[in-house]
Amino acid sequence: MRFRYATLTMFAAVITTPALADDGRAGGKLVLTDGITSVEGAAGGGLATWSLIAGNETDRGIGGTAHVTTVVLPDFTLTAVGGALGIRDRLELSYIRQSFDTRGAGAALGLGRGFRFEQDIYGIKARVVGDAIWDQDRWLPQIAIGMQHKVAKKGAVVRAIGATRASGTDFYMSATKLFLAQGIMAGATIRVTKANQFGLLGQGDRRSVQFEGSLGKLFAHNLLVGGEYRTKPDNLDFARESDAFDAFAAWGIHRNITLTAAYVDLGDIATVKRQRGAFLQLQGGF
Repeated sequence: MRFRYATLTMFAAVITTPALADDGRAGGKLVLTDGITSVEGAAGGGLATWSLIAGNETDRGIGGTAHVTTVVLPDFTLTAVGGALGIRDRLELSYIRQSFDTRGAGAALGLGRGFRFEQDIYGIKARVVGDAIWDQDRWLPQIAIGMQHKVAKKGAVVRAIGATRASGTDFYMSATKLFLAQGIMAGATIRVTKANQFGLLGQGDRRSVQFEGSLGKLFAHNLLVGGEYRTKPDNLDFARESDAFDAFAAWGIHRNITLTAAYVDLGDIATVKRQRGAFLQLQGGF
């Protein structure tokens, strides 16, 4: 009780400062501390998964998010829609459907102009220790473990271009910490995966350990600006898979609506060079 009282007292002092006066979300989480939605459907940044749980719920309720995302690159376009359910700020269930339009590059790759790779991703994440917001007097981050089962459509095509199979499962451990006094959010994720291009091009024949890192600064209670870096496997024989990074700004335009824009660099995709462009996402939550 003494620890909880001290934490609540400190928190009350923080949110009554001018910059953070409106941080409280009517009985729910602080603005933006439910994350946005990553390209694979879990709460996090655009590229990286965070240990935060989706939705505006506290440990006494149920919340959720729904989103639409587009990534526009010079030669490709990725669109995604999905949602996530957060249960008592402890468990997250997510689903996302991705569609990757090859546009004119599809013809050059022998697939036909406008050929689309599609994928369903089913995810589960559980917070196992720590609290990214309330444990301000400790350095312990919030840690979560999770898995994502990826099912690429057009199985015959992804096998023809070098995938071992069309479906597979990623496993990850994520740590996230919000330093309220400094307005800094930091995160790191270790992922074990066989996925080619996030799974859109199927799965490789061996698992590898990959890293996802995030760092952001709260410039206002509803504006988070930062960047992410993510390593990826390199399982395809015909093309090297590049690491990815982004620079993003997430704006909580309402306590239930978040708009995110980012510059994203996905490197080379399927022999097509320098795929750099824009990430845009609109997310609603409760």
